[in-house]
This record gives sequence, C-alpha cells and structure tokens, in this order.
Amino acid sequence: MEEAKSQSLEEDFEGQATHTGPKGVINDWRKFKLENEESGSVPSSKKEIIRQMSSPQCRDYKDSKEKFSRKMSIQEYELIHQDKEDENCLRKYRRQCMQDMHQKLSFGPTYGFVYELESGEQFLETIEKEQKITTIVVHIYEDGIKGCEALNSSLTCLAGEYPTVKFCKIKASNTGAGDRFSSDVLPTLLVYKGGELISNFISVAEQLAEEFFAGDVESFLNEYGLLPERYTP
Repeated sequence: MEEAKSQSLEEDFEGQATHTGPKGVINDWRKFKLENEESGSVPSSKKEIIRQMSSPQCRDYKDSKEKFSRKMSIQEYELIHQDKEDENCLRKYRRQCMQDMHQKLSFGPTYGFVYELESGEQFLETIEKEQKITTIVVHIYEDGIKGCEALNSSLTCLAGEYPTVKFCKIKASNTGAGDRFSSDVLPTLLVYKGGELISNFISVAEQLAEEFFAGDVESFLNEYGLLPERYTP
C-alpha cells in the first residue's frame, strides 16, 4: 500500500520535479517548501514563534526580559534545527542542479584527469567505444625522452580545465606499434573524435618553447580548434 502511494506521488510530480524518484521528489518538495515560507505561507503558530524570537521587546519590558532570558523551548529548538536541515538540503539541491545543468550544457560525460592506457587493445577500445561527441587527446610517450614529462604534466593541468575532453597517455612500447613511434617522433599527440583521427602532431615538443607549460599546450591546441570553451565552475 505504501509503495503504491509513493508511486502515485512520483507520478503526480512527473514533469514538474527536477529529479524523479523518492530522493528527487523530496529535494524538490523541500525547495518548494522553503520558497513558500519565503513568500509568506508560513503557519500562524510558526510565525508567532519567529516573531517572539526575533522581537523579544514586543511587549512590556518585564515580559520581554523573561521571554528573552528563559530557556529555549523544545518547539523553538525543533524549528531552528528544522530550518538548518532545510537550508543544508537546499544547498545540496542547488549544487546538484548546477552539476546537472553543466552536464547537459557540456553535451557529454566529464573526466577531469589523464587516463593511463596499458596496452594497444585498451587504446583501441578507448577510441572505438567512447561517445562520438567526445574529443580524445592521446599522448604517446616514453620515459627519458625530452618533452614527454613536461607534456604529461601539462595535460594533467588541462584535464582539470577541460573536463569534457578525455586526455590519455600511453607508452610507445605498450601500443603494439613501437616501431612506428621511435624516439625521433616522441612526444606525439593524437586527437580523435567519433572514432576518427582528426589531428596528428609528432615531435610536438619541437613546436613549443624550450621550456613549456600547460598554457603553452593549451594555446597550441586552441590554434587548431581542438579544445572546447574552458569550464569555469
């Protein structure tokens, strides 16, 4: 019986609630409740408590002094406690809404760090199975090769700035095609979208300054239109 009531409640809120499901309905209800309280639809008993707490001198001085100095009643404590709970819930609700909105505006999943690919099979799987709208930047590197370490550090920074771009790295010796990625062409950047290679930069460090940082790599990729608008929380 209770399950049927919950389901009916969800159906009544369908199309109005931001999130479906019991938790979503509760969050939306709390937001609605707070908005109603702000608009003045507060029960008279609750208004009276608030008035007494906020206006201790509304009567004569003696009564006000007694009211001000007496211990907080259980009802007042519950009111304050409830308001704090509702405020915390509202913050979480709004934060979740912002995250959901950013997810929709970004038109895809978010990542936020550099993925280490361990094999050629994992490399191919990443390219083929990722969503078609996702840009994938793959750094092919080897330890000890000039520019590789700096590029890895730069991509780690950019992964946080561009969470909708999937940044990956893989050692040339793990690709299964190490003979095609000799030290002469490293570091190499490959950029994919929709399973297709859209840009290929070999010896990319030679196209940057002697000492380069994340901002330099960002500018380089932006020259070719490979990065979306930067995410600002």
